Amino acid sequence: CSQMSISALCLIWALSPLVTFLDAQKAVIEDFAMNKNKREREFYSLDVGDSTFTVLKRYQNLRPIGSGAQGIVCSAYDQNLERNVAIKKLSRPFQNQTHAKRAYRELVLMKCVNHKNIIGLLNVFTPQKSLEEFQDVYLVMELMDANLCQVIQMELDHERLSYLLYQMLCGIKHLHAAGIIHRDLKPSNIVVKSDCTLKILDFGLARTAATGLLMTPYVVTRYYRAPEVILGMGYQANVDVWSVGCIVAEMIRGSVLFPGTDHIDQWNKVIEQLGTPSQEFLMKLNQSVRTYVENRPRYAGYSFEKLFPDVLFPADSEHNKLKASQARDLLSKMLVIDASKRISVDEALQHPYINVWYDPAEVEAPPPKITDKQLDEREHTVEEWKDLIYKEVCEWEEWTKNGVIRGQPPPLAQVQQ
Repeated sequence: CSQMSISALCLIWALSPLVTFLDAQKAVIEDFAMNKNKREREFYSLDVGDSTFTVLKRYQNLRPIGSGAQGIVCSAYDQNLERNVAIKKLSRPFQNQTHAKRAYRELVLMKCVNHKNIIGLLNVFTPQKSLEEFQDVYLVMELMDANLCQVIQMELDHERLSYLLYQMLCGIKHLHAAGIIHRDLKPSNIVVKSDCTLKILDFGLARTAATGLLMTPYVVTRYYRAPEVILGMGYQANVDVWSVGCIVAEMIRGSVLFPGTDHIDQWNKVIEQLGTPSQEFLMKLNQSVRTYVENRPRYAGYSFEKLFPDVLFPADSEHNKLKASQARDLLSKMLVIDASKRISVDEALQHPYINVWYDPAEVEAPPPKITDKQLDEREHTVEEWKDLIYKEVCEWEEWTKNGVIRGQPPPLAQVQQ
């Protein structure tokens, strides 16, 4: 017995340095975790233009990179992920019902969507600690190199042009698979990296935001909105194909195709170049809009060979056999005033100018699961929207704690585990 006691004492004595080392290691890890958690909960403020950003301490080196109707965006370095990110502060999300609804919609969709051609949400937070104080929402996203406004100024070969177009269509198809029709695609909302990868930045208009030709003043750029949106008609998924056609036309020409100064001028620019649509189309308009449109001068329009002559295009590609004639043919099918005769997203992806890039994993990615089925039809007071948005932010924090992957709400089995 005494021999066993001596052996045990010797073993304890021999292991004591290891135990001390492990205790020290454990203390270091706990200290690191505590500091990391503390940093994740601590905020600091700095002025960015006319706005004040109050962000988590993990985000450093903030620099403004853009602003728009929906908010101000800064680049920053994320110390946790060890990468550069973009932080968007939503612009006065509770100013009115429209702002609040848009903020809710953007947040819900960004949490659900997970596709390589849609911008990824990395984090969402608020510096306020309760619903009563809640005022600000910050979205942290992947940082890209430029938007299409800058790319439009570059001379692109057919490979780059068709690849950018392919990626736009893949992203749009993914949104459509979830029942999200964008209706407001434009170069400023599409971003690219230097390796030519492309992502769509926002999710467009809520369905209830549509307005007729004679209703609202010109507030934001509507150069890329389809005729059915300008005219306050019903629409289908290929409403987004028109916008893509306008964007590609601008990339080829180097200037906006239909630069209207308001709704009415926008329509005039469309018919001056493409021609007055048929009576069959006009009969689809509501009476007041049809009366206006029928009283406009009639235009014959121009051929696509005249609108997009060969001289505007890059040299034909020997490698992928891509030609100006193919690009022009696709444009002629996209820029059709009557949506019932316009090419669909699926048809465009099969077009010879596009299908050289076709990858089923990208084109047929699983659709996002939108949990809120009444996303676009919901109507609430500002306070009710505020409560809904606060719950979404809190839910994200719970997801983050539980290690849930973005775009994939936890399956029942995972929750049970």
